[in-house]
Amino acid sequence: MKKPALLAAVLATTLLAAPVRADDFPSAITVSGEAMISVAPDLAHIDAGVANDAKTAKEASDANNAAMGKVLLALKGAGIDEKDYQTSRLSLQPQYGQNKSTGASPVVGFRASNRVTMKIRDVTKVAGIIDTLVSAGANDIGNISFEVTQASKLLDDAREQAVADARRKAEIYAKATGVTLGPPLNVAEGGGPVPLFKGRMATAPMAAPAAVAPGEETLTVTVNVSWAIKQGQ
Repeated sequence: MKKPALLAAVLATTLLAAPVRADDFPSAITVSGEAMISVAPDLAHIDAGVANDAKTAKEASDANNAAMGKVLLALKGAGIDEKDYQTSRLSLQPQYGQNKSTGASPVVGFRASNRVTMKIRDVTKVAGIIDTLVSAGANDIGNISFEVTQASKLLDDAREQAVADARRKAEIYAKATGVTLGPPLNVAEGGGPVPLFKGRMATAPMAAPAAVAPGEETLTVTVNVSWAIKQGQ
């Protein structure tokens, strides 16, 4: 009954004592390379809305429809193509008061709101568009964001730089481990670029013209490369 256990022990000892061959070494060095560029955005997104309060739902809704109609006409007058703006939210909500004597919360009126999102294809016009919206009656403007629409194409040069960065790192590891770097075996691009900048806000009413700074976006590309290796001569 003890023979299987003894045989297993002998095999384990033999395997541990076996010499390490060159074939046992890893056959590749895998590293990542990175490169980045800074570019100016070429598209802006603006979210704007109007809200109206009234005693009845119809009064609130009618006032809101009229207010949004003025906003849409202003957008058209500012040269924004109709395909570049659309309604994003429409709501009609009861407003509640507080009866201190009974603790009840009766409906005291209604609030109607309507929001529209738009694309501004000339970012130099963003501030002017915001002023136009406010002048037309928009009383809630926010979620302004800027986008680089050709991010992938703009990153082509950066991709070459990222591969060069990966090779530089691989050569360092090859030298440190006493091997010679061979040809690349596999190249894979990491996560895509993040060309969108969000979070700039503007609220109405504004006494002074809107101040908007698109700035620049930083686009990053990462590649993962596996390089064949061989023992140093």
